[in-house]
Amino acid sequence: MSSLRIEANQQAFRRLTEADPVLVDVQRAGDVLPGMTASTVLTAGAPLPWDRYIAAQRKAILFGAIHEGLAATVEEADDKIRAGEIRIGSTHDHGCVGPHTGIYTASMPVFVVEDRKTGARGHCNLFEGDGSPRRLSLGFYDEQIAAQLRFMENVVAPILGEAVRRRGGLALTPIIREALLCGDDGHVRTTAGTMLFTRALLSALLDLDRRADVRRTLDFLEKATYTFLRPWLAADKALIEGLSGLERSSLVTVMSLNCRELAIQVSGLGHEWFRGPHPRFQGTIEGTWFDGSGRTPVPEGWGWFGADSLLAECLGFGGFAGAAAFALQSYYLPGSTQDIVARNLAMYDITVGEHPVYRIPFFDHRGLPTGIDLFRVLETGTMPAINGSIAKMDGTGFTGGVVWPPIECFEAAAAAYRARYGE
Repeated sequence: MSSLRIEANQQAFRRLTEADPVLVDVQRAGDVLPGMTASTVLTAGAPLPWDRYIAAQRKAILFGAIHEGLAATVEEADDKIRAGEIRIGSTHDHGCVGPHTGIYTASMPVFVVEDRKTGARGHCNLFEGDGSPRRLSLGFYDEQIAAQLRFMENVVAPILGEAVRRRGGLALTPIIREALLCGDDGHVRTTAGTMLFTRALLSALLDLDRRADVRRTLDFLEKATYTFLRPWLAADKALIEGLSGLERSSLVTVMSLNCRELAIQVSGLGHEWFRGPHPRFQGTIEGTWFDGSGRTPVPEGWGWFGADSLLAECLGFGGFAGAAAFALQSYYLPGSTQDIVARNLAMYDITVGEHPVYRIPFFDHRGLPTGIDLFRVLETGTMPAINGSIAKMDGTGFTGGVVWPPIECFEAAAAAYRARYGE
């Protein structure tokens, strides 16, 4: 390994582990996202031509346009997209992260997180709420969903935003550290983080004049256990933005899915996408299938349909922190607790260091494996383990599991790295 690459990766690792992500506001996407316009709809994953979007992701884009008032019907939205009157963009190209299909329109609220060390910012939209798999982010839309989105825009977001501003910002590192110690993994479990987040804002919330809206917001937070995933991902994005374009660093800064591909970005190669086949098109996905069969060929009609939340693994969370979240074994992650431990331990072989602040109690408080090195992945043959939701392509069903990204995107990135830096 080149000494220059080692030095660059250590610099990237220090930036990740010394960062100071702070939630500074909750604002409209159209007011804070770089390059966002009133006629833009953002979605998860590397960008595709319009005709290549399929299933739940395609439907969510069309419904997002309708919700924003850019079109009255699905047919009109489709026509306007083809005519260029509605523009489709990739979330990562606009400074934000989109779980599931990752739909953003200009009026939707977003968490704004700033890394006080670098000034880099990241954004993430708000969780729509537990209780039903029918959400815009899963490719559904009706009057009930529209009403829930308006509730988020008109009640929850303004209340949270005012509470955050009253506090002068909310430091996220202490919450994330404690959430990991309380059993979260930072990707598919953020139950503890949501409780800690609510507690941190409670005093400011109780000082607000809009008592009825504060009560409705607290009622929402009580049930919406994935709420803290969103500022957590916004923090991840802010930190990653500070690494993009770092000369010679081979750290993987982004992993993301659209409905057809899994693509990655690498620190020293900027925002260039390196694409491989969607996991459902090749090999197997390790899932907690209802028949208990574990790792099996992907059933017909199942597979991730698009998600940016894989970014969590690039920061050392999710599959890299599975042993911090044994509660997931009973209903979400496949295999025994010993399998979760083995998967987690393997991630130390492909990362550049152990996080000095975020730790796993079961490993005697060993730091999280942090900073995926592109070349260690290829040298060891160990692929990053990604905790996530396995969903039907039409968005109607869920189970949990682990996905292993395709090697093709890592090989393509390595070839581009060698071509650029001569290694």
